[in-house]
Amino acid sequence: MELLQLEEICVSYGRIEVLRQVSLQVNEGEIVALLGANGAGKTTTLRAISGLVKPRQGDILFDGSSILALPAHRIVGQGIAQCPEGRKVFPTLTVEENLRLGAYLHRNDKEWVEEGQEKVWELFPRLHERRFQLAGTLSGGEQQMLAIGRALMARPRLLLLDEPSLGLAPLLVQEIFRTIKAINAQGVAILLVEQNARLALKIAHRAYVLATGQVVVSGEAADLANDEKLRKAYLGAAPAQS
Repeated sequence: MELLQLEEICVSYGRIEVLRQVSLQVNEGEIVALLGANGAGKTTTLRAISGLVKPRQGDILFDGSSILALPAHRIVGQGIAQCPEGRKVFPTLTVEENLRLGAYLHRNDKEWVEEGQEKVWELFPRLHERRFQLAGTLSGGEQQMLAIGRALMARPRLLLLDEPSLGLAPLLVQEIFRTIKAINAQGVAILLVEQNARLALKIAHRAYVLATGQVVVSGEAADLANDEKLRKAYLGAAPAQS
């Protein structure tokens, strides 16, 4: 069943057209990878879904209804949460305070917030150990865990992840990707923007490749991972390993 559908959306920054008739879909329970070189339009696509930029053309449907005219906070309330590139935690707030900001729309429901927080502690025990620590003093990997946890506090049906492995050591990258699979196993659909195409295709069900603001290839992740011409032309990645 389709959860998210983009229908030929176009986004411009001034006179610069960043997205040109981009169409894609994410089904319930899927991990979908959105791949491409820097500047291809991947982050802009996520920002359009989140309501942070408004397409000048096309439509965005979530659970069958258009969300194009909704402000960003209403889109979060519909069940979409984004974990931004570069983590963007609040460095002078504690881990726990950062998490609670993710549940801002439900801030008056103490039980709802605490239940969400307990789920994050289960997913990231290290954050529980550091719950009173300032976010700015965490390692890069811990900050990424916190950013993902903060997004999960909104209890999304669809999680938008923007470059979750950026700047992390290989062992931490593996840990983050295992966590992404665990989140998906709990029923959360994921749209994953990731420069590490090999790892993204390894955990994704399907994938889209953007180039200069357009979808140039889409298909089953396993098929794309084994397409040598595609890798050389757009991804620069080695075949996914089992």
